[in-house]
Amino acid sequence: MNLSDRCAQYERATIELLELASRVDPADLDRHVDGGWSARQVVHHLADSETNAYVRLRRLLAEPSGTLIQGYDERAWSECATLGYTALPIESALAVFAAVRQASLDVLGRLNESDLARSGRHSESGHYTLEHWIEIYTRHPREHAAQLLEAINA
Repeated sequence: MNLSDRCAQYERATIELLELASRVDPADLDRHVDGGWSARQVVHHLADSETNAYVRLRRLLAEPSGTLIQGYDERAWSECATLGYTALPIESALAVFAAVRQASLDVLGRLNESDLARSGRHSESGHYTLEHWIEIYTRHPREHAAQLLEAINA
């Protein structure tokens, strides 16, 4: 798949998630499958994940090869009461998700094919290329869209 197609898929994944989230009835935001995240928690996670992705993309592009790409403990973030995954409204989190995805898409549109090989070292998974970044963050909202649907249909 060429870079233009990758960017289009990334953008489509963003649109799909935002369209789905806009249709969630507020009364269903806290429903969840036993042991799973609620729709509210999924949306807050997506905002946090995208802000981490935003930094990762920029580090891969601006810093020397081998730069540290820091992981984070998603579960700990989701359980931190102050971060509000179970209490805060989702509108701000959706705005963060949309804005950060657009800012990242703006950068992706400026890439050359050779940029896909730029790499760092992820603190949890090792060698980490920009090509892998695009794959992960194109797939990520789609995976969580399925989780969101599962939660609201619980």
